[in-house]
Amino acid sequence: MAKKYVYDFKEGNMSMRGLLGGKGANLAEMTNIGLPVPQGFTITTEACLKYYDEDKKLWDELLKEIDEHLETVEKLQGKKFSDANDPLLFSVRSGAVISMPGMMDTILNLGLNDETVKGLARATNNERFAYDSYRRFIQMFSDVAIGIPKVLFDTKLDNMKENKGVTQDTELDANDLKKLVEQFKEVYKQEMKEDFPQEPKKQLYKAVEAVFSSWNNNRAIVYRNLNGISHDLGTAVNVQSMVFGNKGETSGTGVAFTRNPATGENKLFGEFLMNAQGEDVVAGIRTPKSIDTLKDINPDCYKQFVDTTHILENHYKDMQDIEFTIEEGRLFFLQTRNGKRTAQAAVNVAVDLVEEGLLTKEEAIMKVEPKQLDQLLHPTFEIEALKKATMLTKGLPASPGAASGKIYFHAEEAVEASKKGEEVLLVRQETSPEDIEGMVCSQGILTSRGGMTSHAAVVARGMGKCCVAGCSEVRVDEELKTLRVGDRVFKEGDEISLDGSTGAVYDAKIAKAKAELSGKFGKFMEWVNEVKRLGVYTNADTPRDAKQGRIFGAEGIGLCRTEHMFFSENRIPAVRRMIISRSLEERVKALNELLPMQREDFYGIFKEMREYPVVIRLLDPPLHEFLPKGEKDLQDIANSMGISYEDIRDRVIELEEFNPMLGHRGCRLAVSYPEIARMQARAIIEAAIEIKSEVPNIKPEIMVPLVGHVNELKFVKEQMVDEINKVFAEKGEKVEYLIGTMIEVPRAALTADQIATEADFFSFGTNDLTQMTFGFSRDDSSKFLADYNNKKVFDFAPFEQVDQIGVGKLMKMAVEDGRKSNPDLILGICGEHGGDPSSVEFCNALGLTYVSCSPYRVPIARLAAAQAVIKQKQK
Repeated sequence: MAKKYVYDFKEGNMSMRGLLGGKGANLAEMTNIGLPVPQGFTITTEACLKYYDEDKKLWDELLKEIDEHLETVEKLQGKKFSDANDPLLFSVRSGAVISMPGMMDTILNLGLNDETVKGLARATNNERFAYDSYRRFIQMFSDVAIGIPKVLFDTKLDNMKENKGVTQDTELDANDLKKLVEQFKEVYKQEMKEDFPQEPKKQLYKAVEAVFSSWNNNRAIVYRNLNGISHDLGTAVNVQSMVFGNKGETSGTGVAFTRNPATGENKLFGEFLMNAQGEDVVAGIRTPKSIDTLKDINPDCYKQFVDTTHILENHYKDMQDIEFTIEEGRLFFLQTRNGKRTAQAAVNVAVDLVEEGLLTKEEAIMKVEPKQLDQLLHPTFEIEALKKATMLTKGLPASPGAASGKIYFHAEEAVEASKKGEEVLLVRQETSPEDIEGMVCSQGILTSRGGMTSHAAVVARGMGKCCVAGCSEVRVDEELKTLRVGDRVFKEGDEISLDGSTGAVYDAKIAKAKAELSGKFGKFMEWVNEVKRLGVYTNADTPRDAKQGRIFGAEGIGLCRTEHMFFSENRIPAVRRMIISRSLEERVKALNELLPMQREDFYGIFKEMREYPVVIRLLDPPLHEFLPKGEKDLQDIANSMGISYEDIRDRVIELEEFNPMLGHRGCRLAVSYPEIARMQARAIIEAAIEIKSEVPNIKPEIMVPLVGHVNELKFVKEQMVDEINKVFAEKGEKVEYLIGTMIEVPRAALTADQIATEADFFSFGTNDLTQMTFGFSRDDSSKFLADYNNKKVFDFAPFEQVDQIGVGKLMKMAVEDGRKSNPDLILGICGEHGGDPSSVEFCNALGLTYVSCSPYRVPIARLAAAQAVIKQKQK
């Protein structure tokens, strides 16, 4: 039996979304529940994929099947497609499985030509309507199916209105529109060097090809890459018999939502126009009317519409986005779909639908997209202000939010400007740990290099700061203090704006709307906590970060990076003296200066987190990252240590590495300089003992980074345990503690059974684990990974979501082997992947204990963890 590629609306249903696309499945469902839907058929997504296999050609069997379904619709409608007396006309729309911008726009009135337009005029006794429909068809077909710029037709229309002295399309009469048809056909001929196609079936076939081709246009590919949508889904084509909203003042067209898509308020929200076709409502040529005024124009139609919206919302159990047409007083439904909405509306609608008895709590949880919650947690630009702004360029949307301010190119100058009350943006080629104070005081960060897991991106997300990274079209000159975009140059103190949610950079200050957490958000997140299994921790390096994480529902700290504590002005000199030291005695002296500072840091975090777990990572970065580059700073160190400038300079050169990410860092530092690990362990335990009277159950967790061999962990652990026992003896008091390691070196995953004998917990550092598994430099990969996505080498970004096949296989091995050796082993993840919904789902399936992410991603991870449990039940 031949494969079926075309389905009449009555043959499908809403469960066939993968085959019929979202639009086709919903048209079939509305048909089957008895709503007034203009009849037609859907060409499947499988046909789209075969179209590419057939070298972008429609094959004979498909054309035959289309013709058969045309005949079926002709019988249902009592009209013929190419009838010169009373023609059956069609609309052609794309309909992907997942609704997405960039796909082909609608073509209306397909089937009109120089002869059928006359038949339409006679059959309707409305010549103006017939030629209005024909001119619209020529423009839409030429623009959408052929690619002739729409502006060429708009100019002809505007000129005709101007010559006649009118402003509205509806003020043109039949003769005007006949002339416009001829002018439109002439535009087509000039552009294509051939006459406008007159054969209706050829028009249809060409429109079908255009829909299929639109699946792989640049806009669609970019959108799929950004949203992690597979390139292998294809799009369906919906061919639907026309009903006309432009037949006069008893006809019209509109779009409506069953609830307000901005706030979620349970009230009809929409617009319509009388004597119009679909594109008029959104084109802005005429001002639409609010949907509630339809009851004054046609009360019966309005009542039927309201009743049907209730039917649809109850049937789909979700807010609906509905397209409708009124033809001479009769109401028809052209489309329904789950309406796109803001995060605020999504949460409010989900809670309301549960309270109205339409959804269970678990069903409501599945209605909210986790990444959408970013909108609730960060400021955004005001919609109207954004429309007036000029976009300069786009980079990577590294950390969400909206920020405006004066640009500064060095952290010190950003700090000084901020102290004067200025709103500041830090602009760098790339940031380093030395920039931390400038990042703290800035509204947002812009870098010309780096990717989604660069230093700037990771730190900005942790702080909840807006960040646009890897903006390759920007030229940053840190010496001249200029930012160049094309032929425009911005100097220190000039104002720009950043949208960290889209990656857009704008040329001036833009008004912002404050993020708000509604009362229903709290209730929704309570339901999330009832369902999820995974713990959700936060990555936090300061009491302020810890507090923010707790506000968003964090149940612990999964990563406290101690190196971020060392860059303040009063600490960095002691850190540098410790690094420069050539003797143990000098190094211990510098470490003794740092000890009370570290103890104070940990005390503050323990005080904020109370009984919740806190995982503290020992010093991880290469030591040279802490060293100064400038001559003055080197001289200052030399003076403070009483040694020559030349000796200091030579020591700095000695510490430089060719490949520092694989160099002298992590546990390797603790092996070479165990006194560093001892100082940090002492500071942690002394802080825990100090706060024990307030928090009796305090139980710090110390994490050793970059372990690749069990003996590395064993050595460092022995050093720390010895130092901790000394603290217990000195204080006459003990606390419980755990010692574990990060699994971020592939060898660690491969030998997890051995390492687990020395570890109380594993925490997957998936940033480094991804970097080492792929052999990609995390900071440099943004230069080529975009090409990988665009050319479909990868269908996801491995530093943004876990590579489940490769990196995930190592994780699975480490989980299974580690728990065999140590059944009580605690398992977590602390890389940036811990806040990515698909990665959270994977971690839930692996059976991890918790995920950890930056504070502003905690609600996202909580929701993703709950959805992971629900999805597991559904399998």
